[in-house]
Amino acid sequence: MADVSEAVALTRDLIAFQTVNPPGAELPLIEFLAQRLDAAGFTCTIQTIAEGRANLLARIGRRDAPGLAFTGHVDVVPLGAKPWSVDPFAGVIKDGRLYGRGSSDMKSGIAAFVVAASACAAKLKDGPEVVLAITAGEETGCDGALAMVESGILPEAAALIVGEPTGNQPMIGHKGALWLKAETFGVTAHGSMPELGDNAVYKAARAIGRLADFDFNVARHPVLGKPTLNVGKVTGGLNINSVPDHAEIHIDVRTIPGMNHAELRDGLTGLIGENAAITSLFDLPGVWTEPDVPWAARAIAATCAVLGIPFAPQSAPFFTDASVLTPALGHPPTLILGPGETAQAHQTDEYAEVAKIDMAVAIYAAILADWSAAG
Repeated sequence: MADVSEAVALTRDLIAFQTVNPPGAELPLIEFLAQRLDAAGFTCTIQTIAEGRANLLARIGRRDAPGLAFTGHVDVVPLGAKPWSVDPFAGVIKDGRLYGRGSSDMKSGIAAFVVAASACAAKLKDGPEVVLAITAGEETGCDGALAMVESGILPEAAALIVGEPTGNQPMIGHKGALWLKAETFGVTAHGSMPELGDNAVYKAARAIGRLADFDFNVARHPVLGKPTLNVGKVTGGLNINSVPDHAEIHIDVRTIPGMNHAELRDGLTGLIGENAAITSLFDLPGVWTEPDVPWAARAIAATCAVLGIPFAPQSAPFFTDASVLTPALGHPPTLILGPGETAQAHQTDEYAEVAKIDMAVAIYAAILADWSAAG
């Protein structure tokens, strides 16, 4: 294979670690990155969160003020049922694309900021602090980020960059996520005598019809757009010849700034009715940064200078660890900015553009240079 850049080579190394979640098994990859960053001059803390699973916090520079933080997760989603045309853990490069599970989401982003920060380490060690918060378990609910927050090991930060896949476009926010489970209840009976029972699946079906017509009755956000609701999973009944006495509806709501999740849950509980029980499975706030905030404006300008394009405000369609980390870090301005392709996340034959990985290193280096100069 032809020579590749340091960041591309590191992306391939990271892809080779099979961190499919579940089970995750992120510890060997975390230890690999810790060894590399320690050699570059970072102070590294490995936080074990379960057997074979860990986070990494790497710090460099003065600790007399909040720092610039980068974050990324090393777990990846399962491969899916459809066969891959390449080995998903080999880091195959074809036609300018690096293939592999996690190539876009989001091992290329981690590789790019690790390489950029390591290259700048000599200058960073006497400058304002830079923090790399590398997490496990994001794909199943930000488990690693939550463990970091709960442990108290995170310092405050003045700014945060999330290396999730944006094709190197600086994105200034993403929606919040509220996942709910609604349970309907009935009375079981023999399927030949349904009049003796009370069908919980019919109750769920009526509730789903009401959810399909639900109107949030809020104005669209100028960048994030409108909130959304999706019924993603429905289960009910035990066998074909019994009246089901229990059913479940799993609801995925994505919210925009100004929406109160507790009030929204109460409203949906009333809408579903049918004496349903509602449980919150996942409740994360959205992230939003005004693009004219001084650090954000400088970071966006540095990014656009590397890209050679003007800035157009955009938001990420997915949620990130920033939902957990941004509040814990003291609500710093936050950008979602990484080399992976947004549409490639979780896809069969997932790939990242090789050129964008190298471009991300240049972008992160420019942002780090600005950070050092400002400090």
